[in-house]
Amino acid sequence: MNIDDLYQELIIDHGTDPRNCHVLNNANHEFEGFNPLCGDKVHVYVLVENDIISDVSFTNKGCAISTASASIMTEILKGKTINAAQDIFKQFQHLLTSEEAAGASLGKLAALVGVRKFPSRVKCATLAWHTFQQALNVRENHG
Repeated sequence: MNIDDLYQELIIDHGTDPRNCHVLNNANHEFEGFNPLCGDKVHVYVLVENDIISDVSFTNKGCAISTASASIMTEILKGKTINAAQDIFKQFQHLLTSEEAAGASLGKLAALVGVRKFPSRVKCATLAWHTFQQALNVRENHG
Protein backbone atom coordinates (compact mmCIF):
# COMPACT_ATOMS: atom_id res chain seq x y z
CA MET A 1 0.00 0.00 0.00
CA ASN A 2 1.47 3.37 -0.97
CA ILE A 3 1.14 6.67 0.88
CA ASP A 4 -1.63 7.93 -1.46
CA ASP A 5 -3.70 4.85 -0.63
CA LEU A 6 -3.22 5.47 3.10
CA TYR A 7 -4.28 9.09 2.71
CA GLN A 8 -7.31 8.10 0.66
CA GLU A 9 -8.25 5.52 3.30
CA LEU A 10 -7.96 8.11 6.08
CA ILE A 11 -10.22 10.58 4.25
CA ILE A 12 -12.80 7.86 3.56
CA ASP A 13 -12.66 6.72 7.18
CA HIS A 14 -13.22 10.21 8.62
CA GLY A 15 -15.70 11.07 5.87
CA THR A 16 -17.94 8.07 6.55
CA ASP A 17 -17.34 7.74 10.32
CA PRO A 18 -16.61 11.27 11.52
CA ARG A 19 -15.32 11.79 15.03
CA ASN A 20 -16.87 14.38 17.36
CA CYS A 21 -19.84 14.90 15.04
CA HIS A 22 -22.51 16.10 17.47
CA VAL A 23 -23.87 19.21 19.13
CA LEU A 24 -21.71 20.27 22.06
CA ASN A 25 -24.28 21.56 24.53
CA ASN A 26 -21.81 23.26 26.85
CA ALA A 27 -19.92 25.09 24.07
CA ASN A 28 -19.08 28.69 24.83
CA HIS A 29 -18.25 29.49 21.19
CA GLU A 30 -20.03 28.36 18.04
CA PHE A 31 -20.56 29.39 14.46
CA GLU A 32 -22.14 28.03 11.30
CA GLY A 33 -20.16 28.17 8.07
CA PHE A 34 -21.42 27.75 4.54
CA ASN A 35 -19.67 27.19 1.22
CA PRO A 36 -22.04 28.57 -1.42
CA LEU A 37 -19.99 27.05 -4.26
CA CYS A 38 -20.84 23.47 -3.30
CA GLY A 39 -23.52 23.77 -0.61
CA ASP A 40 -21.44 22.39 2.28
CA LYS A 41 -22.56 23.57 5.73
CA VAL A 42 -20.77 23.04 9.02
CA HIS A 43 -21.59 24.15 12.55
CA VAL A 44 -18.59 24.18 14.87
CA TYR A 45 -18.94 24.10 18.67
CA VAL A 46 -16.00 24.95 20.92
CA LEU A 47 -15.55 24.87 24.68
CA VAL A 48 -12.62 27.09 25.68
CA GLU A 49 -11.43 27.13 29.27
CA ASN A 50 -8.42 29.20 30.33
CA ASP A 51 -7.28 29.62 26.70
CA ILE A 52 -7.34 25.83 26.20
CA ILE A 53 -9.73 24.10 23.79
CA SER A 54 -11.30 21.66 26.23
CA ASP A 55 -13.72 20.24 23.70
CA VAL A 56 -14.69 20.80 20.08
CA SER A 57 -17.32 19.19 17.88
CA PHE A 58 -19.24 19.82 14.69
CA THR A 59 -22.38 18.99 12.79
CA ASN A 60 -22.46 19.22 9.04
CA LYS A 61 -24.03 18.52 5.70
CA GLY A 62 -21.24 18.23 3.22
CA CYS A 63 -18.92 16.23 1.05
CA ALA A 64 -16.42 13.63 2.28
CA ILE A 65 -13.53 16.10 2.17
CA SER A 66 -15.39 18.70 4.22
CA THR A 67 -16.52 16.07 6.73
CA ALA A 68 -13.11 14.39 6.99
CA SER A 69 -11.36 17.72 7.50
CA ALA A 70 -13.80 18.74 10.25
CA SER A 71 -13.43 15.35 11.93
CA ILE A 72 -9.63 15.45 11.87
CA MET A 73 -9.70 19.08 13.03
CA THR A 74 -11.68 18.19 16.15
CA GLU A 75 -9.24 15.41 17.04
CA ILE A 76 -6.21 17.64 16.59
CA LEU A 77 -7.52 20.73 18.40
CA LYS A 78 -8.68 19.17 21.67
CA GLY A 79 -6.29 20.19 24.42
CA LYS A 80 -4.51 22.83 22.33
CA THR A 81 -4.20 26.50 23.20
CA ILE A 82 -5.95 29.03 20.99
CA ASN A 83 -2.56 30.19 19.66
CA ALA A 84 -1.48 26.64 18.85
CA ALA A 85 -4.78 26.02 17.04
CA GLN A 86 -4.31 29.15 14.96
CA ASP A 87 -0.75 28.11 14.08
CA ILE A 88 -1.99 24.69 12.97
CA PHE A 89 -4.62 26.35 10.77
CA LYS A 90 -1.99 28.59 9.15
CA GLN A 91 0.22 25.57 8.44
CA PHE A 92 -2.72 23.61 7.04
CA GLN A 93 -3.79 26.49 4.81
CA HIS A 94 -0.21 26.83 3.56
CA LEU A 95 -0.07 23.10 2.84
CA LEU A 96 -3.20 23.33 0.69
CA THR A 97 -2.26 26.49 -1.19
CA SER A 98 1.48 26.17 -1.84
CA GLU A 99 3.58 23.81 -3.90
CA GLU A 100 5.88 23.00 -0.99
CA ALA A 101 5.90 19.39 0.12
CA ALA A 102 5.97 20.25 3.83
CA GLY A 103 3.19 18.96 6.03
CA ALA A 104 4.66 16.08 8.02
CA SER A 105 4.18 18.10 11.22
CA LEU A 106 0.43 18.21 10.55
CA GLY A 107 -0.11 14.50 11.12
CA LYS A 108 -3.46 13.30 9.76
CA LEU A 109 -4.18 16.69 8.19
CA ALA A 110 -1.43 15.98 5.67
CA ALA A 111 -3.81 13.39 4.18
CA LEU A 112 -5.69 16.30 2.61
CA VAL A 113 -2.65 17.55 0.65
CA GLY A 114 -4.05 16.11 -2.59
CA VAL A 115 -6.87 18.64 -2.41
CA ARG A 116 -4.50 21.39 -3.54
CA LYS A 117 -4.60 19.88 -7.05
CA PHE A 118 -8.27 20.90 -7.13
CA PRO A 119 -8.51 24.56 -6.06
CA SER A 120 -12.30 24.48 -5.78
CA ARG A 121 -11.99 21.68 -3.18
CA VAL A 122 -9.60 23.69 -0.97
CA LYS A 123 -12.67 25.57 0.30
CA CYS A 124 -14.23 22.22 1.24
CA ALA A 125 -11.14 21.21 3.21
CA THR A 126 -10.83 24.55 5.00
CA LEU A 127 -14.52 25.27 5.68
CA ALA A 128 -14.51 23.80 9.21
CA TRP A 129 -11.27 25.64 9.99
CA HIS A 130 -12.60 29.01 8.87
CA THR A 131 -15.78 28.30 10.82
CA PHE A 132 -13.70 27.41 13.89
CA GLN A 133 -11.91 30.77 13.57
CA GLN A 134 -15.26 32.58 13.36
CA ALA A 135 -16.58 30.63 16.36
CA LEU A 136 -13.72 31.95 18.47
CA ASN A 137 -14.87 35.47 17.62
CA VAL A 138 -18.45 34.77 18.71
CA ARG A 139 -19.16 34.06 22.35
CA GLU A 140 -22.41 32.21 22.86
CA ASN A 141 -24.13 32.20 26.22
CA HIS A 142 -25.41 28.70 26.91
CA GLY A 143 -27.07 28.61 30.25
